[in-house]
Amino acid sequence: MQTTQTIHIQKAARLQEVDDQSVHLVVTSPPYPMIRMWDEVFSSLNPEIETALAEENAKKAFNLMHAELDETWEALWRVVKDSGFVCINIGDATRKLGDVFELHPNAARITSKMRALGFHPLPPIIWKKTTNAPNKFMGSGMLPGGAYVTLEHEHILVFRKGGMRVFDEEEKKRRKASAYFYEERNRWFTNVWDIRGVRQMTKNGELRKRSAAFPLEIPLRLIHMHSIKGDTVLDPFLGTASTLYAAALSGRNAIAYEIDETLLNGLESRLFDLPVESLLYMNDRLNDHQNFLRKREKKATHFNPHLKTQIVTKQEEGIRFHTVQKVEKQGKYRYIIDYE
Repeated sequence: MQTTQTIHIQKAARLQEVDDQSVHLVVTSPPYPMIRMWDEVFSSLNPEIETALAEENAKKAFNLMHAELDETWEALWRVVKDSGFVCINIGDATRKLGDVFELHPNAARITSKMRALGFHPLPPIIWKKTTNAPNKFMGSGMLPGGAYVTLEHEHILVFRKGGMRVFDEEEKKRRKASAYFYEERNRWFTNVWDIRGVRQMTKNGELRKRSAAFPLEIPLRLIHMHSIKGDTVLDPFLGTASTLYAAALSGRNAIAYEIDETLLNGLESRLFDLPVESLLYMNDRLNDHQNFLRKREKKATHFNPHLKTQIVTKQEEGIRFHTVQKVEKQGKYRYIIDYE
């Protein structure tokens, strides 16, 4: 088995390099409108945004920022296959401009746009994040009428284009090999994810701060849940490459866009570490599964011959782990990955 990982260093916008109906799954986390750390990025795309912020016109700034993201959401309708999924990690924003403090509902705004394009919203996921703040509110202390709760979660919005996917005979084989364990299904398919202290894509704290990188566990879960081995995953806002790396670990092809090339520092060395990292990842999944079986009161009655382990359901019999054997560079940001 072989996959390709390709990155375009430019604004995603219309995704001109991506063929029509060629993407099975989108997993991305765009810049968050009305979060201060992203003001400079949005203003570089449209100077009117900087003016609106300077004039303390929150509504105008919010709408202009989302208009920049809308170009990419519109392009997704062209490139995503019928029955394909789009998963967008986004946080709402709280901000004070002038004398007015308010919530800026990024998740609701993106959902409205995606519905208008024709995508069907599916139940979203709440990513519960930890906070180091000792208090669970902000504002006027113990006095009523001036405090507000802190935001301790982000949204993972899930959309589908069209109806259920129909698999041909070759895809059915890949689908069986892409199955997940019973306990993974139970953990992943809940609408609240409490993910904390998980390994990040980059060890560089400054890059994480500048990119707001999400834990590798998030794209790994979404890719396993909504695609099969050999599918193509797209990330139009790559950041520190968590989605691309997760796709490589999972045996999926990946296409990505990133406007800030400095965020990709160290990417190549991480990709060339994939043979070791993929083996560790597969071992972790298998060890977690076997720990689950040891703690489970009811004995598992099925067996996976490929992994040589007991399993709970018959659908898990086809699970295959494909570890990375070789990573070959072709061009500045194009990589060919061979699997066992």
